[in-house]
Parts: sequence; structure tokens; C-alpha cells
Amino acid sequence: MKGGTIVADFSVPYLQLLDADGRLTGPLPSLADNPQEWLAMYRMMVRTRLFDTKAVNLQRTGKLGTYPPCLGQEAVHVGVGAALLPQDVVFPVYREIGTKFWRGVTLRDVLLYWGGDERGTHYVNTPQDFPFCVPIASQMPHAAGAALAFKLRGEARCALGYIGDGGTSQGAFYEAINFAGARGLPLVTVVVNNQYAISAPVRVQTACETLAQKGIAAGMRCLQIDGNDLLAVRVAVGEAAERARRGDGPTLIEALTYRLSDHTTSDDASRYRDAEEVTAARAREPMVRMRRFLEERKLWSDAQEAAWRAECSAEIEAAVQEYLTTPRQPVDSMFDHVYAELPRSLEWQREEARRFSGRR
Repeated sequence: MKGGTIVADFSVPYLQLLDADGRLTGPLPSLADNPQEWLAMYRMMVRTRLFDTKAVNLQRTGKLGTYPPCLGQEAVHVGVGAALLPQDVVFPVYREIGTKFWRGVTLRDVLLYWGGDERGTHYVNTPQDFPFCVPIASQMPHAAGAALAFKLRGEARCALGYIGDGGTSQGAFYEAINFAGARGLPLVTVVVNNQYAISAPVRVQTACETLAQKGIAAGMRCLQIDGNDLLAVRVAVGEAAERARRGDGPTLIEALTYRLSDHTTSDDASRYRDAEEVTAARAREPMVRMRRFLEERKLWSDAQEAAWRAECSAEIEAAVQEYLTTPRQPVDSMFDHVYAELPRSLEWQREEARRFSGRR
């Protein structure tokens, strides 16, 4: 309609602190100006990538179940972990191992989980954090519910919910962020836009110019960041978490990154994306730029890199051996914590499981 009055106008800010070559794009905020944290975060990215490579190899040799690699997304995961406090609660999807490692989840725990052993979700160091969530977007209402509990109790805590680009098309995602916005809840939502929901690129998933703007209708503070920029992730999530803890409401952050790997070890991404696209994405990947940033400041060297990789590799090999020698749970364990009193239908299934496992 011509001549109509504009009743509302919105914008989505963008944050990048390190460009693809590891150069600062402007002055560092005080929240990011911490060389010791830079080193700790970079080391965790290296550790995460080495573990990720090992996990894929274990799956290929039949020693691990289907596994979702995180190659190229380490900056988002580690930056989020560094930005949170121990009392905060994380609601992941299924790829965020860097966040879990930063918060104290062991390598063995992650291996156990993807090996089919639910004991891998019993986190000794962060028992409040939720386990991996494979159903798409079902973790988001849980995150909003935890945020509501924090607000009702007057606790200075925030809930952080991860979601993928494809997950933002799910109803559970919209319901959660709408609830958080309407109630002013301490929820931080991180949309990891790795450009593909399995084989569907973002351009066929939504007509939105950004995924960040999906939070505008929910009344959330929204922004888009360079998800391959470790410092930008640390700053954006840190500010959003502090804002949530002091009662200033929810934030939605879209982190632009790229999935350099297959969606999972049961996927073949070469069937739906060009090799040239992946090659171009590798030039923007997070670890190279962060290493250049550190080396430029004389904080990291080839010798330190080699020593750290050797230390991580030894730790990973030890965790793998611990995982492979962990006694298997009995088949009954699948049914032990489902109901207080097992329904007859599940009693029948338990008997069938016992029969097929060779136990009567």
C-alpha cells in the first residue's frame, strides 16, 4: 500500500573482530583483550579438531556408531564455552563437543555416547548440562523452561540453547523463542548457520535475509556474527550471557560458519555441494586465522603447535583405550530408567531384547 505509515523498523547488527587472514578489523573490546584466554581457546580448538578426526576414524573402523563431525565449527563451540559461567546450563544439539570439553566433559564420555552407551551423558563436572539432542529443535523448549526456572528463583544464571540453521524452521524453535521473549527470560540462543541442513542449503530453507532476524518477531535482541571468528563469538555470547543473568532478557545470535565435513559419517556431502565451494570455505576456517593472530603477537610457534598436538594425541589415544575397554552394560539397562514401573509393552520388549542378546 503506497503512502502507508511505518509503524516499526528493525535492523540486524553484524560483528567480526578477526578477518579471514587473522587481522583485527578494529579495536578489541575489553571482553576479548585477554591473551591467556586466547591461548586457552586456541588450544581447545586444536584438541577438539584432533578428537573429531579420531572419532571419524573410529567410526570408519567399526569402533564407534554414527558420528557428526564438527570440522570447521570449532570457533563457535569453544567461544561459547569460554563465554559461559559454571552455573549456566547448556542445551546442545549433537555436534558441540568443543563446548562440552571446555566445560569439563571428558573425551571418554563423548566416545561412550556415540558408541551407544548412555553412561556417556553422566557428566561429573557439569551435571546440570543437558546431553546431546538428536531430535531437531526439541532441546529449545527445555532451554526456555530452564530459563523460566532461573527467573522465578531469582538466580543469576542463563540457559544457552544451540540450534542449527535447519532447526530454525521447526515449530519448537519458534515456540521457545516466543516464550522467552514474552517472559523476558535469561535465554541465549545460538544459531549455528553452517549453511546446510544435511543436504538442504540455507537458500532453500528460508526466504529470510538472515536467520538472526527470526528472533525479532519474538522480541529478542538479535545479531549476526562471523562464527569462524573465535574472538567475535566470545564477545557476542559473553555479552548476551551477562545481559541475561542481570535480567535484561533473551538474545538470539546467528553464527555464520561452514560445515567442512559430511553431515554425519553416514552422509556423503560431495553429492550435493561443489568441491570449489568447500575449498573456498577452507580459506575462511577458524583455526588458521586464530593461529595467525597468535603468531603475529609472538604468542604461538611451530614448536608449541607440535608439542600441543602431541600432548592432545596422547590424551585422545588414552581415552580411546579407556572407552574400548569399558565393560558393556547389560541389555536390561535400556529399560531401567524409562518408567518408575515398566509397562507391559516394555516388559515384552525387554524379554525380546534378552532373548536376542542370548540371555533369558
